[in-house]
Amino acid sequence: MELWAIWLVLAGILLVVEMLTLTFYLLWLGIGAVVAAVIDWIWPGSLELELVAGCLVVLVLTIFTKPLTRRFHAVAEYKDAVDDLVGKHGLVLEAVGADSPGIVRVGNETWSALSTARLEKGETVVVVSRGSAVLHVQKWGG
Repeated sequence: MELWAIWLVLAGILLVVEMLTLTFYLLWLGIGAVVAAVIDWIWPGSLELELVAGCLVVLVLTIFTKPLTRRFHAVAEYKDAVDDLVGKHGLVLEAVGADSPGIVRVGNETWSALSTARLEKGETVVVVSRGSAVLHVQKWGG
């Protein structure tokens, strides 16, 4: 398979995943892959040039659009779907502690979780906040 076609397949995958996440992070990488594909189509065999051009495009797009996307999120009252988990109830699947993350199920999703108090399997919890990839939970008293 030609390298330009591989770049286009990679770009397509990145763009599809971007449509699922709506974060703009993968969009710039997808555009960089398209630029690399175009360069390989025009000048075949110039992998270094493709990589440099693709990386430069990604860097420029990231630098110049970061303020724009930040403003877009602020004006549109952008809320990450994970933020909606705060206040929801879940079930402990694996014991949770302060220094040893466990696993909880909230809705139909499973998450790593931390808690200030030890929580055992089967206990009901409420999500109090979230980290980048970890939920912070506490025992539900209701």
